[in-house]
This record gives sequence, structure tokens and C-alpha cells, in this order.
Amino acid sequence: MNRRMEDWLPTTKKEVDARGWDYIDVILFSGDAYVDHPSFGAAVIGRTLEAMGLRVAIVPQPDWRGDFRDFKKLGAPRLFFGVSAGAMDSMVNHYTANKRLRSDDAYTPDRRPGMRPDYPSIVYTKILKELYPDVPVVLGGIEASLRRLTHYDYWQDRLLPGILVDSPADLLIYGMGEKPIAEIVRRLQQGVSIHEIKDVPQTVYLASAEEKALPDDVLLFSHEECLKDKLKQAKNFRHIEEESNKQHARRILQRCGTRTIVVNPPYPPLTEAEIDASFDLPYTRLPHPKYRGKVIPAFEMIKHSVNIHRGCFGGCAFCTISAHQGKFIASRSKASILKEVKAITEMPDFKGYLSDLGGPSANMYRMGGKDPSICAICKKPSCISPSVCKNLHADHAPLLELYQEVDRMPGVKKSFIGSGVRYDLLLHRYDDERLNHAAQAYTEELITKHVSGRLKVAPEHTQDEVLRQMRKPSFRLFEQFKKLFDRINRKAGLNQQLIPYFISSHPGCTEIDMAELAVITKDLHFHLEQVQDFTPTPMTLATEMYYTGYHPYTLEKVYTARTKEQKLAQRQFFFWYKPEFRRQIIQTLQRWGRKDLIDRLFRKK
Repeated sequence: MNRRMEDWLPTTKKEVDARGWDYIDVILFSGDAYVDHPSFGAAVIGRTLEAMGLRVAIVPQPDWRGDFRDFKKLGAPRLFFGVSAGAMDSMVNHYTANKRLRSDDAYTPDRRPGMRPDYPSIVYTKILKELYPDVPVVLGGIEASLRRLTHYDYWQDRLLPGILVDSPADLLIYGMGEKPIAEIVRRLQQGVSIHEIKDVPQTVYLASAEEKALPDDVLLFSHEECLKDKLKQAKNFRHIEEESNKQHARRILQRCGTRTIVVNPPYPPLTEAEIDASFDLPYTRLPHPKYRGKVIPAFEMIKHSVNIHRGCFGGCAFCTISAHQGKFIASRSKASILKEVKAITEMPDFKGYLSDLGGPSANMYRMGGKDPSICAICKKPSCISPSVCKNLHADHAPLLELYQEVDRMPGVKKSFIGSGVRYDLLLHRYDDERLNHAAQAYTEELITKHVSGRLKVAPEHTQDEVLRQMRKPSFRLFEQFKKLFDRINRKAGLNQQLIPYFISSHPGCTEIDMAELAVITKDLHFHLEQVQDFTPTPMTLATEMYYTGYHPYTLEKVYTARTKEQKLAQRQFFFWYKPEFRRQIIQTLQRWGRKDLIDRLFRKK
């Protein structure tokens, strides 16, 4: 299909003028390059507003240094500015787990670093308020969403207040923003002032310290109390996480100095019609033509993939998905998914291979509670940890049917599953034999037809106590899945690899735990490659344990490797087979009196 410049939302004055516009309703500022695709938040919000009849422009990666010309070039919008740091928290984007500055940026053309500041949610908003003090600013995106209340910042190594204290935005939208942004627009169109909009679900605003609490409100310990007492921060987190994962959540209030942060409850999960409407918007599915000849790695990774649902009920301790998208699954219709697949098959560079049919987890499509009334009162952050909930209807049949229908489409040679597979859902024995049969059929189909030579799964660790802190299943399930994987491959005459992900330095993990991991994975003939050192990110259970030293639910003390030396001492066990680590590992195990582990790691065959 031949595309015209007008097929993208305008990014410059010239593009605005080409449309004959004499005003713009909303101008969006994003820390990412502008890719007009449903996996990129600025595009989703831009297209959502456009579908409401608004004139929308996007300023991607504005230069925040110098004369602020990128912030001035389109003037002031009629309704508001929207600001997002991008698809990642800027500090995760900029720095490694060792706090080293990264040399590239996957969301920038040709990986060029330095195209966004630290904390764009604050920097961009301050510039806009300096230039246009009377124009409302609405803040959104993952960075703002996960920093909506007092949170630990690993890179500054201190507790920071909710981001609205430092960012002069008028409203913050957390989570997936289509519904709250549409309601805000409706209010503004009716002549309501931005300062009067205080009851839109899934929004956060700053009020005076005297903000009146309603009977059902959750009153957190103040920011100042948390600074003085880490145990109070830990207690706060339990309330925050539970309210983020309830169907009928309560309003959350937290004092910070002379003001109060007010977090309104989230909207219910999108219905099938609502999520279809978002994905069916007229995206070009391509980067803006201004990037012609340049490569945007984040786009290259997903351009031939399809997101089939939102939400994840895994509740992993180190993951931010449930804090942003919630645990309830919102699934697209088969018709909407097939329509997107058809659009991909018509892309000039498509060679017949879909890189992914997935989502936050590969195999949670259309799953939910058998009895909705039980889900309505549940506040557990995970439906599968410490065990699979008896009310969970984990039927893999709709997903299996979807895979088969996609593979029958003209132009599709093969569809791979690149998202992480929850093998605990596949191996669990359900009371309903139909679910067991569907899980077995799905597993065989997945392994024989949808693996591109290597299937990535995430056991994360081998030791039960560490896995308990992670909210992950026993490693015995991984071993069981590996046997099944190998058996199915032998039967099908395939030579495929299982690639496990592991994390070091997670709260609750010790050097001996890492040594046990090294021995166990060695015995399974793995040379680990998909590994990472735990990085504390705002609004996860693991980060709260890392910062406070307490488990927010049990209030028990939890050991955590905190210094660079402690973290490297754990990480080296991933690479026990490299000569440069051998001496240090042996010395460590001798110090712990674990000659048995030395013998198992380094004995000669």
C-alpha cells in the first residue's frame, strides 16, 4: 500500500499546515520515536483522540536543551498537552542493573542514545508549564503510572514522592489510557476546568492536605512517615498492590508535605468490543516517514507480531504488568486478531513468518474466573501463586483454535510464539478433564508448530524459597516441562532448544542459592545465556522487599544483595564454566563450607 504523509498524525508545523488546520486540539509529547502502531502508547492515545473527532499532533523525542524550539513549534493546543516518557521507565531505559549508562536506546532511530532526559515525565512537563502556564498537561505512560505514589528509586537510591509532586502536570493517567483520556476530553469539551476533574477513574491528582477522605478510602502512611520508617512503606505497598488488582477498588490517599495525592480506582477491564475498537484504529503500523532509512529496534522486534490480550494474572514479584494493566485478562475477538494478521501479510517486507501471537503472557488468552462473583471480591495479586486458583477457568482451547486459524490464512507460512509461556498452566491438573486435554493439545501444538528452534521460558530460579519470594512455581515443574518438551521433540523428529531465563540477586536469594542454581542447571546441561541481575523498578513487590528489607504481606525480614560486590558475587554463578570466575567461586564456597558444591561444579568427568 502506498502511504501518504497524511496517513500519520502530524509531527511538524509543515505537516499541520498541509492538513489545512488552523488549530490543534491535543499535542502529545513522547520520549519515544513516533511509531504508528498499537504497541506504542503515544500512537494509541493519538488515534483514540483522533477517533473522537479531535485534531491531534505528536512531538516525538523533543530537544529539552537549548531554546525549547520543539516545545514551541506547534504552539498551544485547544484542550491540553499530553506527556509520556515512552514505553519504558526512562531510568530502566538509560541504565543497567549496575547503574551504568547504556550506549543505545531501542526506541530511538538507529539506537542513538541521549535523545530523552532522565525522567521526561518531569522535564517535559516543567518546560511546557514554563512556556504555557495556563494550558493543562495530562501525564501518562509507564513511568508516570508506576510512580504515582511514594516509591523507591534505585538510581537515586532513595524514596521519592508520587511523581505529581515533582511534575507540575494537572492530571495523571495510570494504566492503559484509552478510557480515562476519552472521559477527560468529554469533560473539557463540556467546559469543565481541568482543576474540577477529580472523579475520573484511573486518574491521579494533587489536592490540598485537607482533602476530605470518604468512608471507603484507603489512607496510606504519609510520604514523610515512610521516609522515617521503612516498615510503613512496606505496609503501604500491600494496600497499593491489592487495590490495583481488585474489580471494585477503593480510592487511595497519601499525604505528602502540604498536599494529598489522590488515586482514583481503575476502570473495569476493557470489554471485547472496547479492546477491539482500540486495535482496529487506522494505524499505519509503521514508523513516521521522517525516520526513513533508519532502524528503530523496538519496532523491528514487534512489526510482524500481534498482541492478542492485555493483563496478566501471574503476579510475579519483580514484574510491573499487573500494576499497569491489572490481573484481569481483556482479550480481543478472533475477528479483530485475524484482521491485524491480514494487514501484516500485506506488508511489503513480510515473508510469511509471524514473530509472535501473544501478550503479557503467551497463554492467558480468554482466561478468567468460572464464578465472576468470586473474582469480584478477590484481592489476591496472583491467580496462580502459590497455587492455581480453583476458580480459574484456564482453557487453552480458544488459543489453540486461534493458532490454527491464523496458520490457515493465505500468506502465513508459520506463526511463532515469542511471548513467555506459563508452563505451570499447562502442567496443572484441573478438575475438568476437558481443560487437561486442551492443555495437552496446546502443548503439543506449541512445541511442534510454533517454536522457532528455541522456546524461551522463565523458571527464574531453582530454589523453592527464592521462588516463593518471586511468586513463581517450584523448579520441579520446569524439570517436568523439560522432559515433556524433549519427549515431544523426539516424537516429532525435531531438534529444538529450551532456553530458560534466570534472575540473580532477587530478594531472598543468597550466594548459596546461586551456587545450587549453578549445580542444578549444570546437571541439566544448560550453559545459561538468558540471565539478568535483579533491577529494582518502581511499584513491584520485589522492589519493596529490596528497599525496606521486609516482605509487605508477612512483614518478615528478607535478605537482599544490595552492594555492587554482593550482586556480582551472585551473578558470577551463572557463568561458573568460565575460567575467569572459577577461583572466586571456589573461594566463596570454601568460605561457606560447601565443598560438596565445589566438587559437583568442577569435578572432572
